[in-house]
This record gives sequence, structure tokens and C-alpha cells, in this order.
Amino acid sequence: MEILKPADLHRLLSVRDTHCLSLYMPTVRAGREVRQNSIRFGNLVRRARLQLAERGLRPRAIESLIKPIAGLEKDKIFWEQQLEGFALFRTPRRLFSYRLPEPFEELALLGRRLYLKPLIALFSAAARFFVLALSQRKVRLYLGSRYALAERTVQRVPDSLAEAMLFDEVEKQLQYHAGTRGAGPSGRGPVLYHGHGAGKAETKDQVLRYFRKVDRGVHRMLRHESAPLVLVGLEYLFPIYRMACTYPHLLEEAVDANADEMSGEELHRLAWKLVEPVFQSRREEKRREYDELSRGGRTAAELKEIVPAAVFRQVDTLFLQLGEQRWGSFDERSGELTLSDPPTAGSEDLLDLAAVHTLGAGGRVYAVGPEEFPGPAAAILRYERQATSDKLQ
Repeated sequence: MEILKPADLHRLLSVRDTHCLSLYMPTVRAGREVRQNSIRFGNLVRRARLQLAERGLRPRAIESLIKPIAGLEKDKIFWEQQLEGFALFRTPRRLFSYRLPEPFEELALLGRRLYLKPLIALFSAAARFFVLALSQRKVRLYLGSRYALAERTVQRVPDSLAEAMLFDEVEKQLQYHAGTRGAGPSGRGPVLYHGHGAGKAETKDQVLRYFRKVDRGVHRMLRHESAPLVLVGLEYLFPIYRMACTYPHLLEEAVDANADEMSGEELHRLAWKLVEPVFQSRREEKRREYDELSRGGRTAAELKEIVPAAVFRQVDTLFLQLGEQRWGSFDERSGELTLSDPPTAGSEDLLDLAAVHTLGAGGRVYAVGPEEFPGPAAAILRYERQATSDKLQ
């Protein structure tokens, strides 16, 4: 079980099979109510069984799909290690499960591809950020949503400045051994330098070397990300880390506080104060851009225009009402879009289809309310609408 990353979303986008199960639920992190997690999951599994039976699968085929996940219902330790939400995806060949830093409504859905629209809120252009809690004693990296933080493990990074200095000292000794065949100037063994009399300049240099090691680990994890990164720590550390940082989306503002003494909830509250105005400003800018471009043929407000544009990688920004669903089908070869109300066995949520294709092509998705747009979706296109229609021919 993992925390969902952008690379995971792109992998899920490509999954197609005869029967794809998508299960979503909110989860409880601690306390007596944790037992509700397994109860909810058991209910979702039963709903999934019913949908498979309604699709005409034989009991043996149903059991083959359900058996690998049904055992989780009684796994007490598993349900005590959750965040705010949980998602599980099952196909005849594959199984994925993720802890999520955002709650979800209970949902069990069967289709020919995975149902991913509930995840859009996590990857929308106004929801995802990172927090790096800095000190000389330890470093913590978190993935944040508007609801909570989820800690990420940074691999191959010293746990503290002291550990980083120890590594440096060992490296110096190894280099010295290599250059002197194991003997010091007197021939009685290696020379050890203990740093007596070190001044502020040397201390700053040590912290900078430590932060460069930290940055290498953070860079490996975030190299495909574009979400804001918020620093939390004592103010004197910020300019040193900025000298080491190679992540291009580090916020100018930071949280001046002792990160070692703060809980995840406190870190989230203070970091969200900084990123929320950034998200709001970007959102308003995109809305103004939509209004300006709507006079020049670079926007779309109808599903018959939005879905083909998204499938053919021509949507730059999608505004989406996440609570809405529009069932139907889209034939990529003919460009024909068909609505199905109520949904049929072969139909899918066309809003979900547009959203996942937009994200898959590197576009932005914003969750909006009905007061902002009259329809369930609207889009800024990369090209004028004529270019989209040409693609269908």
C-alpha cells in the first residue's frame, strides 16, 4: 500500500481490461472509530460482488477477482495505518491500493477502465503541495492536500547534521588512506580532524553540505513534480537551504518555527496559510484567461467539444464539477460521442474521461462549483476549435 504519486496516476490511466473495479472510501486514522474502516471496506466488497454478478460473471470468476482483496476486511493492522482516504483498484491481472491524504465518499464502480475522477482533487492545480520541515537534527518531507499532510520517506539522506558530518569524516579518512596507504605523517596511523575551534563560517558550510545531501534526496522524489514546496524551520536556515535547493517550485515565503516541536496538524495549518493564496491567485488568473479566450475560439463549454479535445491532448486547462457525472461513450476513430442516461453496461463517465486525459497530457484541472460555470465542465484549448475538429477527420 502506497501514497499516490503522479507517476502512479499516469500508470493507472493506461489500465484497460474486461472488468476493472474501483473502490473508494474515507478512513479514520486513530481512536476507537478505526474499526469503521474494515466495516466500510467489507460493505464495498459486497457491492462489488453484486455488480460483477449483475454483469453476468460466474461465481468462480467473481471469486477470482474478489478473493485477493476480501481478506483485507479482517486485517486490523492494515486499517490502523491509514490517512484520510483509501482507494483500491482491481482488475483480472492487477491490484493497486493507496493511502490518500483526502477523504472520499464510499464508491464501488465496475467498468472497462479504472474510475479515477475522485483522485482529480488530489492532482488538481489547486490542491497539491509539499512541506519540507528542516532542522539540524532531522528533516521531514510531507505531501499535502487541503485536508492533511502525509509524510514521505526521503531515501539515502542523512538523518541529521551530525550524521552528515560523520559521513564526511569517514570519506576524508578513506581519501587519506588511499593517498597515504593507511599511515599519517608520522607513519603511526591515520590523522583524525575533530574540528576544534570551528567558527560560524565553518558551521554554515557544514549545514550547507548537509542541505545539499538533503536536496539530492528531495530532488530524486520531486523531479517530476510541479507543486509548491514550503519550507518550515528556523529562519536562519532558509537562506542556506535556498543555496542548496534545485527544486524550481520552492515558495519564497516560509514558516519560521521550530519544526522539531510541531505536529503534522500544526505543520499543515501553517503551510496551508501560505499555499492557499498562491492556489487562489493561479485559479483566478486561469478564469480570467478563459473569459478572454472565449472570444477567440480557444475555449469549449460543451461535452461534444471538450471530450474529443481532451482525448486528443488539446486541453490546456479543464474546469470540472467533480460531483457531476455524464455517462456515455466516445469512439476515438469516428469522433462520435454518445450520451447514456441512465448508464448502460458499456458507458463511462465522460467527465472522468476528459479529466484523466487532460492530466495525462500535462494539462491542469480545477475543481469548480455550479456557480462558476453553468455546465459540468469547461475548457481552455491549446488551439482554436477548428484544429480540434480537424483532428477528428
